[in-house]
Amino acid sequence: MRKHFLLLLLITVTFTANAQTARGIRIGYIDMEYILQNVPDFTEAKNQLEQKAQKWKQEIEVKKNEINKLKESLKTERVLLTKELIEEREEEILFQETELTAFQEKRFGPNGDLIVQKAVMVKPIQDQVFTAVQDIAEQKKYDFVLDKSSDLTVLFAAKRFDISDAVIRSLTRSSKRSQLSKKELKEEEIKEYQEDLQDQNSDLAARQKALEDKRTAREKAAADKKAERERLMEERKLAAQEKREAALAKRQQLIDEKNGKKPEASKPEDAKKIGTEPVSEDKQKTSTQESTKVETLEDKQAARKEAVDAKAKELEERKKAIADKKAKILADREAAKKAKEDKKETENKTEENK
Repeated sequence: MRKHFLLLLLITVTFTANAQTARGIRIGYIDMEYILQNVPDFTEAKNQLEQKAQKWKQEIEVKKNEINKLKESLKTERVLLTKELIEEREEEILFQETELTAFQEKRFGPNGDLIVQKAVMVKPIQDQVFTAVQDIAEQKKYDFVLDKSSDLTVLFAAKRFDISDAVIRSLTRSSKRSQLSKKELKEEEIKEYQEDLQDQNSDLAARQKALEDKRTAREKAAADKKAERERLMEERKLAAQEKREAALAKRQQLIDEKNGKKPEASKPEDAKKIGTEPVSEDKQKTSTQESTKVETLEDKQAARKEAVDAKAKELEERKKAIADKKAKILADREAAKKAKEDKKETENKTEENK
């Protein structure tokens, strides 16, 4: 539930930042675990609590050893004891184990002495941290300060927005003030002012560097875009010039062919002259229209010639087919006539023989 609330808070911060026009939203963050590890009061209290926990663990080990001894003794003497004594020993062992479990739960359970005393130890330091965070946020004009070590998942956080060291420095100063005289306190205040001024200058330098980097990136992107645009314009000019030169050369070739002249090989000087000679837009349109008309006329003449040739070829093939058919009919007639004569001659010879 807390994670969802923090996520909703971040979304709200984002929309608020987009809506702000006069000043951008400033967000800082702290790492509570890092702060607690570097605060002297917390370190001392943590060491004391660890000593207590170690003592409790030793007591638990002593009780475990006593129970193990009772178990070993019962195991060794079981054959010599009566049923009533065995049950009495087993009840004693069970009672000792129950007491050990209760002791462990009391010291190290979810609501045990270790957790309670740790919360009691951390609470005043957390209050000091919250007070220091509020003071720093007011001084540096932060709108929000988040805890990086909380349930909120932070995928990335820039180091320049981390105020954990500033919080540790504030807590350390507060701890020192209670032990200083008036003169030392005044000297410490001057030293703290100089440190704060140095931090502000470093923050200002970091922001200026970030702004300078952004401006440099924008200028570089604009220069690259301009260079690309100029390159494209130059390529278009060259392409248009080459197209004009090709159109003029083709037009000249068509005019020469129409006038019955053989196309002469263009000299390099002429080509160079044509390429550098400025051509007006009206002249370009006229030359394009004329070349289009010549191309259309030539296409029509070529199509008409192809049609005439195809028709002549078809007529020649038809004549050839008729001649072949006529020759075949004559050949068939001659063959039939010859066969008839041969038959008649054979009949005459037969009659004569008779």
